[in-house]
Amino acid sequence: MKRIWLLLCTVLLASTVCFPIVYLHYTNEKNAVDEDFFFGVSFGSDKPSEAKLLIDKVKGYTNLLVINNWDICTNKTILNEICEYAYDADLYFMVFFDWVSRVVYPWHQTWLDTAEERFGDKFLGVYLFDEPGGKQIDTGYWKTSNQTIDPRHWNGDHDIIDIFENVSDYSEAAELFVADISSMNSTKDLKRRNIPMFTSDYALYWFDYLAGYDAVFVELGWNHRTTKHIALGRGAANVQEKDWGAIIVWKSLDPEDENKGIYKTGPEMLQDMIVSYQAGAKYVIIFNFPHEKPYGILEKEHFNAMEAFWNMTRSPNKNSLEKVSGEVAFVLPKDYGWGMRWLSDKIWKPAWGPDNQSLPIWENMNKLIERCGLRLDIIYNDTRFDFMKKYSEVYYWNSVID
Repeated sequence: MKRIWLLLCTVLLASTVCFPIVYLHYTNEKNAVDEDFFFGVSFGSDKPSEAKLLIDKVKGYTNLLVINNWDICTNKTILNEICEYAYDADLYFMVFFDWVSRVVYPWHQTWLDTAEERFGDKFLGVYLFDEPGGKQIDTGYWKTSNQTIDPRHWNGDHDIIDIFENVSDYSEAAELFVADISSMNSTKDLKRRNIPMFTSDYALYWFDYLAGYDAVFVELGWNHRTTKHIALGRGAANVQEKDWGAIIVWKSLDPEDENKGIYKTGPEMLQDMIVSYQAGAKYVIIFNFPHEKPYGILEKEHFNAMEAFWNMTRSPNKNSLEKVSGEVAFVLPKDYGWGMRWLSDKIWKPAWGPDNQSLPIWENMNKLIERCGLRLDIIYNDTRFDFMKKYSEVYYWNSVID
């Protein structure tokens, strides 16, 4: 641990002192970037001028922009303006849709039809919905009441019908969660066009993938254990043969205002980037949020960390970034949709708390995390997937682990 922190401090200091030299050198090498790795930042405002300012700031040491504001996708002119600016800056990009409209914004359909033709491979796909697994755990439904819901889930007062109210067991909840997301018109509209589907989440990654997501970004933050959530996200992607990524979010909620977060420092952010890269993330994203400052909540120390990481991934000597693959599997019971953030966490919905399986799962999981670190994947006992061939060691949730 002392070695990694020494490395972080050294790299950050070097990037600050030698910024003009490093910037010019790696900007010239940008076209040599490994196309299988995407690193960038999200944009959360709805103002094109702020998007352009952020793009100009980071285009020398990122290759990805996540356009993460629904209001942008309700305005065709603004959406095109930002996408075109990102494209001209040689950035890959994906766009957040709260839903893909067929009636209210009918131009969504033609926009998606022509996106690949207009932007080529720079358009990576659609970030559809947001945190479906986490919302399912915390609220009992994977979309919140202030978002637009498929009409079949509304009553006359525009409240969500609790479609999970009468589920009787975990398997029924899992089936309903997966079927509900995959049957949405928005999901169907993307799938029939073969447009990749992305989201970020902090729970139920396994079931997000089953519902149709091509890549899920594991949220690193909230004082949750990074290694555990990477194990859950990467394990789901590995077994189901999908891609995965990490998005670095708030460090914690502000104790004085639950609607605000406390952001990470530059060195903390850099450590998360390094760990995600080492674990094999295809996407590493820095979460940003609108603020009165010109670049949202991101400040100089964060940009320095981002540039330092970018340069490290392109250095001829990558010994400090040696990849660590999932070699050990910890197998959870089938359909056991436990949040796993803490021992008392919910299972599928707020009314279902931990059960008699939770404690042995919790204890065995933590033993394996301490023993295996980033070598651990956490997966589910699902006969649709032959996971035994993927791992050198397999432990079930009720195994005796010393």
